[in-house]
Amino acid sequence: MTIRERTERQEYMLLAPYAAHSAESAGRERPVSPCEIRTDFQRDRDRIIHCKSFRRLKFKTQVFLSPEGDHYRTRLTHTLEVSQVARTIARALRLNEDLTEAIALGHDLGHTPFGHIGERTLNDLLPEGFRHNEQSLRVVDCLENGGQGLNLTAEVRSGILRHSGSLQPETPEAECVRRADRIAYLNHDLDDALRAGILKSFELPSDCLRVLGKTHGERINTMITDVVQSSEGSPHLSMSPLVQEAMDGLREFMFHHVYRDGWRDPEEARCDQVLRRLFDHYCSHPGEMPEEFVLIGYRDGVERSVCDFLSCMTDRYATRKFTDLFVPASFQAF
Repeated sequence: MTIRERTERQEYMLLAPYAAHSAESAGRERPVSPCEIRTDFQRDRDRIIHCKSFRRLKFKTQVFLSPEGDHYRTRLTHTLEVSQVARTIARALRLNEDLTEAIALGHDLGHTPFGHIGERTLNDLLPEGFRHNEQSLRVVDCLENGGQGLNLTAEVRSGILRHSGSLQPETPEAECVRRADRIAYLNHDLDDALRAGILKSFELPSDCLRVLGKTHGERINTMITDVVQSSEGSPHLSMSPLVQEAMDGLREFMFHHVYRDGWRDPEEARCDQVLRRLFDHYCSHPGEMPEEFVLIGYRDGVERSVCDFLSCMTDRYATRKFTDLFVPASFQAF
């Protein structure tokens, strides 16, 4: 018996009956020889961690653009926090932690530079629209590994696609990631907003804090504990009405005072213009893109390939390309 086979046998003994079992995976589009040590879901996790798109997340905005300070979240630290929260819930509910981790680590690979500002801009520019969850699936299917993709299992691919949007998760592990994503971003974005002075502690909704807790750690613990207690023994995850209402109230508060407030309008306008100018330029000069994106243009159209190229950029790379293309060299010295 190989180590992988031993792990697969242990899953049947330890996991809940409705958990995903790696030995029963629907498989990959291109079959591969089994690994003697790792299960299929463990291999997916490793493929994601070692891909270029994952490394680029450290230079992509979460909420705050080029913040003054080293402690603000990036898209990478957000991804790690989602993975930690999702794994905690999965372990407590006896779900497949390896599948949960793989989905969590890959869920935001398709996010744009400049966070949701960039997503909104590309959604306006691309005729069929742009949604980061769909782009994350496109990254692992088509863009990574020189256009070959990562060849992930069906369960991980589905979980990445369904972590947000109207399509509901197909496994409880994917539900873990969908809920962990919201738990993580609400709490860490609130923490960053307080650090930046966008919010003051006395401004936070007291009715929500009475339920969720007054500190960052208390709020995360309340949400995770409530999901576990409300979901025990069920193939579907849920929250108690009290905690769900408080969480929804906090989310509404964040959208009103942070996500959609006008405190960063000038910066957002500049980021929007950077991507629009780059989009127009590369649509007119597609040959200036790297060869892999030129080939995508032949297959899927120029606008699609330019959108792929821009969405793969980090904040600093997009800014540098804009500067190189549109700012006279004599001005750059100032």
